[in-house]
Amino acid sequence: MTPLRLVLDTNIVLDLLHFRDASAAPLRDALQSGGAVSFVDAACRDELERVLHYPQFGLAEGERQRILAEYAAMAQLLSRPADDRPALPRCSDPDDQKFLELAQAARADLLVTKDKALLRLARGLRRGTGLAVVGPAGAALRLRGR
Repeated sequence: MTPLRLVLDTNIVLDLLHFRDASAAPLRDALQSGGAVSFVDAACRDELERVLHYPQFGLAEGERQRILAEYAAMAQLLSRPADDRPALPRCSDPDDQKFLELAQAARADLLVTKDKALLRLARGLRRGTGLAVVGPAGAALRLRGR
């Protein structure tokens, strides 16, 4: 069976690798078992690195490096080539547009997020591009249904 192709937004990566959130466990299991593969590009990786320095997380340098190393091991680095796929809608939060663009370039099956601006685009994206934008629960359902 072909693994599901995933793009994880920064909050989902934090749920997986910092908070160890139970809602992200099905994603972790699928990534570890080969049932899913995750993609990242430089812009999304850079955002994670920036967020890990936010004072509210209080992360020591060693912990930040651990998270970045685990993410590098679980996500394939993708450069964004020119793509002839359908035009993407604009996200109301310009900082989130990069996740849509990465998902399109990676030909992802799922963009997993808890971001409301991205989730509001889900229905139109599915119809227009075939990309599914889902929360962790939606991703878990899709992973179980395989």
